[in-house]
Amino acid sequence: MVTRWTQIWRFLASIACKIREHFSLIIVRSDRLKMTGLTSKIWILFFAACLCLGAARGASFTATLDRDTMTLGETATLSLAFEGGSPQSEPTPDVPGLEITSTGNTSSFSLVNGAMSSTVTLTYSITAQRTGQFTIPALTAQVGGQAFSTQPLILTVLKPDAPTPDAIHSGSESAYMTLSLPPGKVYVGQELMAQLRIFIRDDVENFANFQFTGQNADGFILGKSAQGGRSRTRVGNGIYTVIPVTYALTATKTGQLTLGPFTATAVIVVPAQNQQGGDPFIRQFFNQGEQKQISLATESANAECLPLPDQGKPLNFGGAIGNFNLTMTVGPTNVTVGDPVTVRVQIGGHGALDSITLPDQSSLPGFKIFPPTVKTEPGNALGLDGTKTFEEIVTPQSADIHEWPQFSFSYFNPDDGQYHTLTQPAVPLTVHAAGSTPMPAFTKTSTPENQSPADILPIKENPGTLRSQPAPLISQPAFLALQGLPVLALLAALIWRRRMNNLANNPRLRRQLAVAQIISHGLVELKQFAAGNKPDEFFATLFRLLQEQLGERLDCPASAITENVIEEQPLLRNAPAATRDALRELFQLCNQARYAPVRGTSELNSVADQFQKVVGELKQLQA
Repeated sequence: MVTRWTQIWRFLASIACKIREHFSLIIVRSDRLKMTGLTSKIWILFFAACLCLGAARGASFTATLDRDTMTLGETATLSLAFEGGSPQSEPTPDVPGLEITSTGNTSSFSLVNGAMSSTVTLTYSITAQRTGQFTIPALTAQVGGQAFSTQPLILTVLKPDAPTPDAIHSGSESAYMTLSLPPGKVYVGQELMAQLRIFIRDDVENFANFQFTGQNADGFILGKSAQGGRSRTRVGNGIYTVIPVTYALTATKTGQLTLGPFTATAVIVVPAQNQQGGDPFIRQFFNQGEQKQISLATESANAECLPLPDQGKPLNFGGAIGNFNLTMTVGPTNVTVGDPVTVRVQIGGHGALDSITLPDQSSLPGFKIFPPTVKTEPGNALGLDGTKTFEEIVTPQSADIHEWPQFSFSYFNPDDGQYHTLTQPAVPLTVHAAGSTPMPAFTKTSTPENQSPADILPIKENPGTLRSQPAPLISQPAFLALQGLPVLALLAALIWRRRMNNLANNPRLRRQLAVAQIISHGLVELKQFAAGNKPDEFFATLFRLLQEQLGERLDCPASAITENVIEEQPLLRNAPAATRDALRELFQLCNQARYAPVRGTSELNSVADQFQKVVGELKQLQA
């Protein structure tokens, strides 16, 4: 049975080739030739035979990966190809650790050695959430009434590696990161700053969706981070924008400490190879470029952490590490037994402010001491500089107390590797015994019986002229309208941002808008060439505009558009006959312009109007 179908197919294919060659010769030799009803019927029978033969061929189902190894943060593509028919239901793979998202489907027809086949391909985007080896299991689907299964696929996800110095200096890296620690000794409990720098090459049009996928810190505790100002620098053969990010670290153990590697992913937009030319404004506004997801990684930074020395360690050392200064105020200094006295201790400088504590003073004789209140004022975003203020209330319990005792604070300075002690001298106090202060005396003054007291005023008999109060602002329309301006500005910004995100994520829409502007400018040029009676320039521009418009509608490169797409593309085959005839006529006019006689202005304007009408009809076709 298959042999008979093969013989029939070869016979019909040979007839179709001869018919096509015959009509191609007629089209070349004649100025304008429209396909007759007989020719249309022949082509309809030809394609019907092709579809029948394609359906008669055997079906198959295969699954492929565009790569079997990728780096964490990159994206792989899974393709499910159904040959000989469409699946009854789309199989959806589910693999723990992999995020699999459908990205669409495509259909194609092929003709090889007289055999025609149709293929439907479903594509999926695969993003790994961790490193390791993943198995995409066998998938099952029903195609043409038969059940098919694919082979399992193996996908290996590797940890990203930092680029080599040679790659960085060659300027081939679109973006990369570096990580560094300050030089010098590191001690347990010390807080220090690590510097992460993100380098973005000058030709990168957009850098977004930056996310860390790993921040290894063996022996460190990662604290706050702060981003610095951007700068530009030359590295090897490239110019880069540098984004510095500073991290606060705390060393937690002795020995060899390792920070990094830090790994991250980002989405960049770089100029496409076939879009280097064109209008710069159009490229910038519509963000015409190639979008890539990249993985970034740093080298590891190592540090040797030492324990705090025991030699010279003060008895009142509370664990403060850094470089500090001390001020203390006590007041009031002339009080009675039981009166409150405020003791304010302020410690400032560079270091770990959280590790600063007051010495225990609960057992100080002669005073009742209440728990202090603490206020921290950081000097920078990381909290490694600033002041810490302790304010405690104390009450003397005896008149024999004459001073607030000397206060001292000890800390370890990692810059010189030594302990330091700051001291404030004792503050004299004058404490009186309770009840020794005489009570104030009150003198009673008599007031004559008929004289009213001076602090009592008579009632005002004439209240004066009443004045109407203006309407409150909340009820005034101008005030309400003014309050609505920020809301309108926010809505406009959100709409504009959503439009930009839509354009960035929809390359088809960006191309449609760009082609619309090209067609608009091209129509103006056609009118100018027609008015100047320049047929060569007119038809060259007309052919280029036909390629751009058809390429956008068919989603294929404009340079690949010829007259054959009218019969080959399903979208145009389903178009109205008038539209297809108009397209053939325009292509024929462009082909004949090389040897046809010079046309007049009125005829060129007529061709331009016909092209404008065809463009409007093409835009109404639904893919």
